[in-house]
Amino acid sequence: MGRRRKLTDEGIEKLESKRKRYTYPDPEMPGLYIRVTPAGHKSFVVVVMDHGKQRWLTIGNFGPYNIEQARKRASELIRAIKEGRTEPDSFEAVATKWRELHCEARKLRSISEIDRFLKRMTDAWNGREFASIGRGDIAKLLDKIESKNGPRQATYCLQVFSSLANWYAARDDNYRSPIVKGMRRGSPTRRDRVLNDDELRAVWAAADGQFGAFVKLALLTAQRRDKIASMKWEDLDNGVWTIETEEREKGNAGELVLPEIAVDIIKAQPRFGSNPYVFAGRGDTHINAWSQSKREFDAKLKDVEPWTLHDLRRTARTLMTRAGVSDRVAEQVLGHVIGGVEGIYNQHEYREEKAHALRALAGLIENILRPEAANIRRLRG
Repeated sequence: MGRRRKLTDEGIEKLESKRKRYTYPDPEMPGLYIRVTPAGHKSFVVVVMDHGKQRWLTIGNFGPYNIEQARKRASELIRAIKEGRTEPDSFEAVATKWRELHCEARKLRSISEIDRFLKRMTDAWNGREFASIGRGDIAKLLDKIESKNGPRQATYCLQVFSSLANWYAARDDNYRSPIVKGMRRGSPTRRDRVLNDDELRAVWAAADGQFGAFVKLALLTAQRRDKIASMKWEDLDNGVWTIETEEREKGNAGELVLPEIAVDIIKAQPRFGSNPYVFAGRGDTHINAWSQSKREFDAKLKDVEPWTLHDLRRTARTLMTRAGVSDRVAEQVLGHVIGGVEGIYNQHEYREEKAHALRALAGLIENILRPEAANIRRLRG
């Protein structure tokens, strides 16, 4: 067989994922491999002989590391092992192991969000020893995220690093996490925020474009942000939305018969080539630029206190009770699991009850948006 062609960054980009994780050797650097996971995640690893035993050492993720940097790092690691020196763990190496052994092994549903923050950290600390990353380094990164994306995103980044640091501390005798109380950004989010009628009218009036349609659908369906974002055209059939159940998910609303106003909003969304999502993002992904879209949306609002997308779910739940929907049915619409013995024996799907609940919710929202019509009906009554 002829020698493999020289491996480039472009060549690594084209490496396709397979059903099982595999390694692809670098023909220019003996011992250096590119590890590709079924999810398409790529990282550099090097195999070194240490006292007659093979040691697989993680260098870092492809992206922050290019092929030339990986070759240089691999050479340093091989030399260090041969000379009997202990090489400190880099941030990239620890993050890659944590992602594989903690996030992937537990099949965390938030892994795509975790990856976004790991990339931010790797970009900031490329080549750094993990143990050298201190409180000041973390604060500097959080400042940058907060100024660009807001305090909630900065706090989420802090939570990801804290989990990573605690995982590493459980495996290293000398490491202590630099995270301390008070590093969280912003004030704790209110968990009881519900938009009042005036705020609903203001939000609805400002809800134009793709993100506006997303906001309206969140109010009309009471579903979680990620469920609406991942809605595919194939999940819809004559006004019925079948919500996909993810692995490790405790429960969701299942099959929902949508009210006419929600169906109209969905039908108004454009289709883009092979993109399967109703709320299409770039390429073949769904909408996900939440921070930027929410800031732009909030800039159009006046006299509305700060709110989050999840507050729309809580608002919709409150409105269902106001519209006369029973608590049992409203909880089914939200996809909450029935606990205890009843949850085991009661296998009723509540299809028609949920359909009625969403119609009642839509009717109440329409009345709120046209208060003069509601006043007329009350006077006649």
